[in-house]
Amino acid sequence: MDNTTDGTWDSLSVQLNQKILQTLEEMKFTYMTPVQSACIPLFMSNKDVAAEAVTGSGKTLAFVIPIIELLLRREEKLKKRQVGALVITPTRELALQISEVTEKFIQKFPQFTQILLIGGSNPIEDVEKFKDQGGNIVIATPGRLEDMFRRKSDGLDLASAVRSLDVLVLDEADRLLDMGFEASLNTILGYLPKQRRTGLFSATQTQELENLVRAGLRNPVRITVKEKGQAAAATQKTPSRLSNYYTICRSEDKFNTLVAFLRQHKHEKHLVFFSTCACVEYFGRALEVLVKKVSIRCIHGKMKNKRNSIFADFRTLKSGILVCTDVMARGVDIPDVNWVLQYDPPSSASAFVHRCGRTARIGNYGNALVFLLPMEESYVNFLSINQKCPLQKMSPVKDVVDVLPKVKAMALSDRAMFEKGIRAFVSCVQAYRKHECSLIFRVKDLDFAFLASGFALLRLPKMPELRGKSFPEFEETSVNTDSIRYKDKNREKQRQKTLAERKDKVQAELPKKNFLKNKAWSKQKMKKERRKKRVAKRKHDEDPDVDDEEMKELLDDTRLLKKLKKGQISEEDFEEQISRPKLKHKLIADC
Repeated sequence: MDNTTDGTWDSLSVQLNQKILQTLEEMKFTYMTPVQSACIPLFMSNKDVAAEAVTGSGKTLAFVIPIIELLLRREEKLKKRQVGALVITPTRELALQISEVTEKFIQKFPQFTQILLIGGSNPIEDVEKFKDQGGNIVIATPGRLEDMFRRKSDGLDLASAVRSLDVLVLDEADRLLDMGFEASLNTILGYLPKQRRTGLFSATQTQELENLVRAGLRNPVRITVKEKGQAAAATQKTPSRLSNYYTICRSEDKFNTLVAFLRQHKHEKHLVFFSTCACVEYFGRALEVLVKKVSIRCIHGKMKNKRNSIFADFRTLKSGILVCTDVMARGVDIPDVNWVLQYDPPSSASAFVHRCGRTARIGNYGNALVFLLPMEESYVNFLSINQKCPLQKMSPVKDVVDVLPKVKAMALSDRAMFEKGIRAFVSCVQAYRKHECSLIFRVKDLDFAFLASGFALLRLPKMPELRGKSFPEFEETSVNTDSIRYKDKNREKQRQKTLAERKDKVQAELPKKNFLKNKAWSKQKMKKERRKKRVAKRKHDEDPDVDDEEMKELLDDTRLLKKLKKGQISEEDFEEQISRPKLKHKLIADC
């Protein structure tokens, strides 16, 4: 235990409340971790703290305990709607987890209330809950918290409630900035009093985080907690009890290898990371069918209301598979995770470390495995140098069978699965293009035919990366994919209706041939006469040899035509009068 602990709670330089010590004993936290023994005394001595510690090092207790201690020491007791402590965290899952830990402590302190403000629920319900129950400790995600500050018209004056604030904690502070919450944080900080204690907790230090430290903390004490043990591990960013592996497999074999591995480790608890939400939807559904008698859950950032319940459910499972995106890569504590499997390498090297940190937490052992394509093997050296994260090659997974025909059969039997596959493939290529380590992960190196085969696609999608290229190695299905139906009858009915409407619209927009309607003989003759007059006039303008008599005749005919158009003469009169001059000229010519 000496590698992961730093003495008992009694050995702290500050005395903790007896009820806090009782709760720690009930939670079976006998020993402190280094980050806890370093941060708690400083926080309780009214110091601002900026702590960097490896993931899974027990940062949550390092700020939850000081929060309660500082609130207990207030001279003026907090009223129901006065906020004494605020914890801001980047994801709902992490906020939920911190809320659960905090709840265990404040059960022994009924004078304090806490409230959880996160997305995925009705904001009006949060407003009513705060008005009814209050919230001395607020645990929130930035987006929902910023929204709550603007709810004065709904009866919530949060700006006034935070004037009593004693403690602000930014957990996973580096990711708060990575996820684009900087503007929201600045807005929130503008409402908070300057006289407060502030703690920043993160697993990595960035320049953006350094800027936030300078702006939000006053003379902070900087704490960097590293793993104890061998000298080589002194700068390692992953837990010392984590076994980190990699395996090399071709695009078309990758999913088969994953399925074989999961089938061989059915009784363990796994996190399987994919690069995009669409990949989670597609491969998660495939795993539900292919890996029998195992609880499989899926979580990604585009889920709204279901995320919280899925996360809470998976935490209680003894074994199972959670298919997820990087929304689960930071801070969340899921008990007894045996393996972290990275099907797709993350977009940044730091995210790799955070993913691995979901296992081997607080002194436990764990394993991580990343699947790499042959041309990506140099990523192993990159991680070792850039992230101080050494990996060892795993021996090939045995008894790998080809499950891709079954995935194709799923797509043929349900259009929803077929469309999920297309979306997953497109999103995977797009994510690959955006990879931070672009010297190793290059789209031009991808073999799209084999990659599509590995996705069990029935046909290649239309996308810019494939335009103008042929892929003879890819075996496209002979089935007309437009004929694949949804299993969901209502959805299929709506699709057929949409197709029919589209067909009608296309037909309506087809260019129509302009067929001339049959016109009366007199109208046709009038048109000819007008044309003849225009030609004659043009000839007269061009040829001055035309005599005055002919010109007079033309003018007379024009006048007759105008009279006819105005209705001053009938068509019979027009025919009779316009033919007279021609008859006269004809007789003269005959003579």
